[in-house]
Amino acid sequence: MQLIDGKATANLIKEELALEVNKLKEAGKKVPHLVVVLVGNNPASASYVRSKVKSCEKVGFQSTLLKLEDTVSEMVLLSEIQRLNNDNDVDGFMVQLPLPKHISEQKVTEAILPEKDVDGFHPTNLGRMLLNLPSYLPATPYGILQLLERYKIETSGKHCVIVGRSHIVGSPMSVLMARKSNPGNCTVTLTHSATKNIKEETLRADILIVALGRAEFITAEMVKEGVVVIDVGINRVEDSSKKNGYALKGDVKFDEVAPKCSFITPVPGGVGPMTVASLMKNTLDAVMKNEE
Repeated sequence: MQLIDGKATANLIKEELALEVNKLKEAGKKVPHLVVVLVGNNPASASYVRSKVKSCEKVGFQSTLLKLEDTVSEMVLLSEIQRLNNDNDVDGFMVQLPLPKHISEQKVTEAILPEKDVDGFHPTNLGRMLLNLPSYLPATPYGILQLLERYKIETSGKHCVIVGRSHIVGSPMSVLMARKSNPGNCTVTLTHSATKNIKEETLRADILIVALGRAEFITAEMVKEGVVVIDVGINRVEDSSKKNGYALKGDVKFDEVAPKCSFITPVPGGVGPMTVASLMKNTLDAVMKNEE
């Protein structure tokens, strides 16, 4: 069993990005500027945002955190998005999800210019992805592809089973793993809450990608020997032995599944850090496109 170290891989990508930023600076060109919009005080969201801002500083990006109260109106948020769309100094921006219930995530996503949508969720970017045209890929699926590529995990002709059909991970991942590319070229099965006998499906997987949001859902009896497991889940589980009162668990019961795997991502330290690294790669790409 080999551990797929997302934290180390993300740090390597950041080092590569820092070199590219230095080249831009030396050539007197524009440094990437990423803006993150945070609405409200969700602790998990605030933690993700801090990580993104810190990563930007590490690689030499300019970063701006725009904080809005959770009582902000949808109209005011949309006007802020329009302002960022029109700001030529901003190369890419993202609005941290989830949003308060009175704000439509769909309206917010569609309001962002596709060329500044470095999170890769705008319908234009998702449509271009579906057609295998150049686009910003959703950050988490993009991070998973990079892990598969950098660990030289063979995907062509393999059976990839995905658990979870969200538009953030599961659905785009099914498209990316099926398309004719490397990584990709898989036969893909997309499972979800209405799938009957899900164990039968997961047992067929050469590559199992789990993005369900249910702690330790996948157990040893649900996977075959030699499987590659990508665990996207990050679940807070009460744990009185921890200082903060909880432990982070994936969607896979790591201790019992890992011995059967050829490769597996841990939680934390697996897919999570790669999401931030991918967001930054998309932001650098935005600058490069504007230079063309």
